[in-house]
Amino acid sequence: MVNVGILGATGMVGQRFIQLLEDHPKFEITALTASQRSAGKKYQDAVTWHMDNPIPESVQDMVVVDTDPSQVKDVEIVFSALPADNAAVVEPKFAAAGMKVASNASAMRMEPDVPLVIPEVNPEHLDLIETQQKNRGWDGFIVTNPNCSTIALVMTLKPLYDQYDINRVYVSTMQAVSGAGYNGVPSMAMIDNLVPFIGGEEEKMESETLHLLGDFDGETVEPATFGVSTSCHRVPVVDGHTEAVFMEMDEEFRLEDVKKSLQTFQALPQKLNLYSAPEHPVIVREEENRPQPRMDRMMGKGMAVTVGRLRQDPVFPRSLKYVLLGHNTVRGAAGASILNAELINEIM
Repeated sequence: MVNVGILGATGMVGQRFIQLLEDHPKFEITALTASQRSAGKKYQDAVTWHMDNPIPESVQDMVVVDTDPSQVKDVEIVFSALPADNAAVVEPKFAAAGMKVASNASAMRMEPDVPLVIPEVNPEHLDLIETQQKNRGWDGFIVTNPNCSTIALVMTLKPLYDQYDINRVYVSTMQAVSGAGYNGVPSMAMIDNLVPFIGGEEEKMESETLHLLGDFDGETVEPATFGVSTSCHRVPVVDGHTEAVFMEMDEEFRLEDVKKSLQTFQALPQKLNLYSAPEHPVIVREEENRPQPRMDRMMGKGMAVTVGRLRQDPVFPRSLKYVLLGHNTVRGAAGASILNAELINEIM
C-alpha cells in the first residue's frame, strides 16, 4: 500500500477524497491536514461532514495536523484540496520535501513546468515532471488536474480532436452549486434563480482546454490552435455540470462516425485497468431528454462523462451540437486527482 495524505481534508473536496479513497486497493490514508483551528482534533470532531455516507471509520479518530510538510510523516503522495491562494504557497513546500503532490487547486495549473493532466487525454505531459524537478530543485513534484467544467468538455473533445480538424468550439455551461463549495453560493441566490456568471471560470476553460490538447515536444507544451469561447452559469443543481457544446469542423462528417468515436473511446487508464478509470470514459445516450444530472452524474461511478442530443446543425455546415454531463466533484475534482496519482504510481 502507498501511504497518502489529504491537504485541506475538512472541506468539500477533501471530504470527497476521503469518500473515494475509503476502499482503495493501493492507497491508504495516513495523514489528514487542515487549518491550525482544526489541527490537534480528531477528524470527526474537526469536520462538518457533507457527504451522503458516514465518515469512514478508518479516519474518524485520525488526528488532524497542520498543513505543513514537517507534520506529515511517511507519506508518498498528498492530494491537495486547498484553496488556490493557500495552494500556491503550500504545495511547493510539500514537493520540495520530496512528496508527490496531486493537486485539484488552480494555483499551479498553468505553470510551464507543471503537468496539467487528464490521463485519458494527455498522459505524455507527465514527462514535464523531470523538467520541473530540474528547474526547481525538488525531489518531489506537483501534478494538477484541470477545472471541473474543463475536464468534462475535454473528455468529449479528445476522440473528435484526434479524428477531425476542429475550427472552433462554443460552450455554454450549467454548473452545479457544489462547485462553489458548501458555503459558496447563498441559498437565496439560487432558489428560483440562476446566476449567469462564475468568476474566472470562462478564462480557465478556454486556456486549459487548448493546453490539454496541445503538443508536448519534450520540454514545453504548444497549445492547440482552434478557437474556444465559453459562457459559464450557476444553476440550482447540487452535483453535476451540464454543458451545451457547438463545434465547427474543418471538413464534412457523418454523425454515426462521431458517435462511434465517442462510444469506443478508450485510452491508457483503461488499458492499464486503473482502479478509478471508467471502462467507457464517454457514454452516449440516444434519448432526446438525456443527459440529466440526477440520472447520469454517477455513470462510471461518477468518473464517466455522458453525452446526448448529438446532432448536425441544420444551419451551419460542418457543425456538431451536443450536451454533456460530468460529475463536478468526482470526475471534475477529487476523482481526477486520484486517477492522476494512480497513473503516476503505475508508470513512474
